[in-house]
Amino acid sequence: MNLADEDFERLLAFRDGLRRFHRWSEQQAKVVGLTSAQHQLLLAVRGHGHPPSIGDVAEHLLLRHHSVVELVDRAVAAGLLERLADPLDQRKVRLSLTPEGERRLEALAGTHFEELSRLRPRFETLWADLPDD
Repeated sequence: MNLADEDFERLLAFRDGLRRFHRWSEQQAKVVGLTSAQHQLLLAVRGHGHPPSIGDVAEHLLLRHHSVVELVDRAVAAGLLERLADPLDQRKVRLSLTPEGERRLEALAGTHFEELSRLRPRFETLWADLPDD
């Protein structure tokens, strides 16, 4: 594949946009008293559809199991998450947001959707003329 200067400019603009969104998201998490990792953890738990296992969350966050255990330990201590026994397999631990974790995540979700809506046209124009292949 031969790439033109314009292709590299689009890739740079895309990466810049992703990095700017990530930095903005980190700042928004701080506003509600969360770290970026806590925000991502809460989103992985809430967005899973049903109480996920630590392994499920590790897959979403692209982290090792023991790293997620440490993150969960801190979130439980902060009152953001709770551990639940799996009703079918007592050896498994499931995760659920506490009311405080739910409140903080809700506070972030609306602003994130607004920001993504604002950014959408910029990202769409970057890739508008690419073939579907």
